[in-house]
Amino acid sequence: MEFFRIRRDIPFMKHALVLNAVSFITFILAVFFLVTRGLNLSVEFTGGTVVEVAYEQPADLESVRKVVESLGYTEVPVQNFGSSRDVLLRLPVQQGKTSGEQSEQLFAALKAQNPAVTLSRTEFVGPQVGQELFEHGLKALGLVILGIVIYLAIRFEWKYAVSAIIANLHDVVIILGFFAFFQWEFSLAVLAAVLAVLGYSVNESVVIFDRIRESFRRYRKKTTVEIIDNAITSTISRTIITHGSTQIMVLSMLLFGGPTLHYFAMALTIGICFGIYSSVFVAAAMAMWLGIKREDLIKSGPKAGDPDDPNAGAVV
Repeated sequence: MEFFRIRRDIPFMKHALVLNAVSFITFILAVFFLVTRGLNLSVEFTGGTVVEVAYEQPADLESVRKVVESLGYTEVPVQNFGSSRDVLLRLPVQQGKTSGEQSEQLFAALKAQNPAVTLSRTEFVGPQVGQELFEHGLKALGLVILGIVIYLAIRFEWKYAVSAIIANLHDVVIILGFFAFFQWEFSLAVLAAVLAVLGYSVNESVVIFDRIRESFRRYRKKTTVEIIDNAITSTISRTIITHGSTQIMVLSMLLFGGPTLHYFAMALTIGICFGIYSSVFVAAAMAMWLGIKREDLIKSGPKAGDPDDPNAGAVV
C-alpha cells in the first residue's frame, strides 16, 4: 500500500556526512547531560511510599494532585488503580520524615478535602528494591540490544548489524539525554517506552536493509550510494504510513492521557522521530561507510536481471 510513489531517487547519502556530524554532536550533548545532570529517577527506582486511597464516587485526580502539591511534593504520580474510585500515589523519600508520617500527613490532607475518602493500603518501597529494579532494567536493555545484534548478523551481515545497533543506541542515548536535560521523571513506564523504541527503530532499519538487498539484485550497474538512495526513496511512502499512524496514537496519549502517560508518550514521540532519522542517516550511512557491497548479501550464481540492461540474464 502506497500513498504516492516517487519516480526519481532522492540523493540522501549526498548529505550523510553533514547530517551525521549533527547527529554526533547531539549524541555527545546527550551523554554530557547524562553524566552531569543524571536521570531524575522515580520512586520505583529510588524508593518511597506507595499510598492507595478509595472514594465513594469517581475520584477527581486533578483535585488530588493539587492536595499532593500543597504538601510540597512535585511531579508525584497520581493515577486510578483498578477502578475510577481508587487512586494510587507514589511519594518520594522526604528528609526528616518516616514513611508512616508521610502517609498519615497525606491521608489527613485528603480527608480534609473529602471526608468520604478511605485509606486502602500504604507500603514502603525501600531503596534496595529500587536499585534492583534499576539493575534489572539495565539488564533487559542489554539483552534487547544483544538480541538485535545477533538477529541482524544472521539475517544480513555483520556490517549491517553494526550499523543498525549504532543507530539504535543513538536513539536510546538521545532519549535519555532529553530526560536528563529537562529533568523529566524517569519511571518504569519510560523504560518500557525506551525498550519499545529499540524494537521500533530496528524494524525501520530492517525494512531499508531488505530493500537495499533487493536493489542489489535488481540493479547491477548502480553504485552502492545509488542503491541506498533508491532503497530509502522507495520506502518513504511506507515510512509515512507506518510512523504517521503510530505517531497519531502516541500524540493522543501525550495530549489527552494525563500526567500518568505523559512521559511515556514523550519518550515514544522522541524515539519515533529520531528512529526515522537514524534509520536513514545513521544506519544506512554507517553501512555505506563500512563498505557494503553486492557480494555481502548475494551468493554467486546466475547473473541477476537488470531493468537497465535489456540483454541481462535471467533474474536469480
